[in-house]
Amino acid sequence: MLYADFNGSAPVHLDVRKYLGERLEGGPFANPNAGHRLGVKVRGGMENCRKICADVLGADPGQVIFNSGSTEGISHIFYSILGSKLSLGGVREANRRDTIVISTIEHSAVYQSALYYQKKGFRVIEVSVDESGVINMDSLKQIVEQNSDTIALVAVMAANNETGIVQPYAEISAICGEHKIPYLCDTTQFIGKSEFNFKESGIDYCVLSGHKIGALTGCGILLAKRPNTLQAMICGGGQENDLRGGTQNYIGNETLAVALESFSGRVSSLPKVKQCRDEFEKKIKENFPQVIIIGDNSPRLSTTSLISFPGLVGLEVQAELEAQGVFVTTSSACSDKNPNSSRVLSAMGIPDEIGGAVVRISFCSEGARECYSRAYEALSKAYTRLLESKKSINS
Repeated sequence: MLYADFNGSAPVHLDVRKYLGERLEGGPFANPNAGHRLGVKVRGGMENCRKICADVLGADPGQVIFNSGSTEGISHIFYSILGSKLSLGGVREANRRDTIVISTIEHSAVYQSALYYQKKGFRVIEVSVDESGVINMDSLKQIVEQNSDTIALVAVMAANNETGIVQPYAEISAICGEHKIPYLCDTTQFIGKSEFNFKESGIDYCVLSGHKIGALTGCGILLAKRPNTLQAMICGGGQENDLRGGTQNYIGNETLAVALESFSGRVSSLPKVKQCRDEFEKKIKENFPQVIIIGDNSPRLSTTSLISFPGLVGLEVQAELEAQGVFVTTSSACSDKNPNSSRVLSAMGIPDEIGGAVVRISFCSEGARECYSRAYEALSKAYTRLLESKKSINS
């Protein structure tokens, strides 16, 4: 079996599995908010993990809010910034900042949050991307300059989950900072695949999900430059400095620290991973000239390839690969059953005959050469077989 869907969800990392084996065998287990000795010990362990996460991410421990993952974190940020501008009747109050700026390639967690508040009376401006999949910075600057008095939030991701294309988040942060506009950067796909330093980025808010980096599903982090700008979306017993009620998923949070620390020890391998990915794509294009690599001339995550097989349907290629024990998605797990171009690819101007024919190959930073070698063999067989099948049907 070859698992090639790390952008969808990474398998639990070996270091995390080893940690869990020892942790579950030895304990302790208690409510981290309890005052007795076991509770204090669990709380101390969780706070140590908060410090480890902060160190790896270039943040202060107080800027790290543990939660269930990126979707919750994004909803929490929207709620904190925009929810306070709603009247008791649930509509936007007059004379308040009423504009949300997002890119046309945002993940559904951001896109749907923006649409939710649009229904509440907010205005949503979508900034386009060019054919390379990178946000149009001139357009963003113009929008920010012309609407700086009314913009409540700018939300542009760091790296796209489908294409792996990296956005100029530091430049966006600088523009927002100049105009004192809060900037939410969805770093779900970026963290754990590229080096990242929260303080150096200048970003106001960013998020990550544990299952994207080899930690457990159901745990994550919201990073906030100024945590006092957040409001509790989940009320409870005052956990996470009154910002996220409910007993913490302390074991899940511990696995975040293990996974992030493990990644920090592998950062030096990223250039090698990129080389393996580039060699894999070059070989595909040389042997199958009609195949298209989406974003191959754009800045991308070193672990992601989005490959189009014109004349076929991505779901067909996916099924053929799965028959060989190779697991991929068509563009993102959220759009796997759609035979047409995804919203992201449509925003890049990619027609359905190309966008509907894609599969996404995404790995981690370990064992890259062997993984890409096996992926090439499987793709070659799948593509050749499907083309021959098409010819047979048409003849």
